Amino acid sequence: MKIAVPVTQSNEIDAHFGHCSFYNVYTISNQQITDIEKIDSPQGCGCKSNIANALASKGVTLMLAGGIGEGAMNVLYFSGIEVIRGCSGNATEVVKLYIEGSIQDSGSSCQHHHGHGDHEHSCQH
Repeated sequence: MKIAVPVTQSNEIDAHFGHCSFYNVYTISNQQITDIEKIDSPQGCGCKSNIANALASKGVTLMLAGGIGEGAMNVLYFSGIEVIRGCSGNATEVVKLYIEGSIQDSGSSCQHHHGHGDHEHSCQH
């Protein structure tokens, strides 16, 4: 299994999927993290980038995200990637919690997107 997590430079889960510094792709085998690969994040809004296809081509089937808009969720879903929203904290620790069965989807997505050109998004998490 491969899990993608949008992260900041300090390996914290980014509060907004489309603004992350990069993605960590965790390979999980026998309930353990066996590999972590960094993938650069395309600049701009996540729903308009090719990141879903890039992650799917790496074998990713799940994303643990902080905040994410419906458009990005749809793009990921159609690429075969399930999204669990509302995650925060150290990315590696959150993946470990997911493996233990302790992570659930918050049910909350970014509700409004404004000014895609200037990266201002108003999200409710």
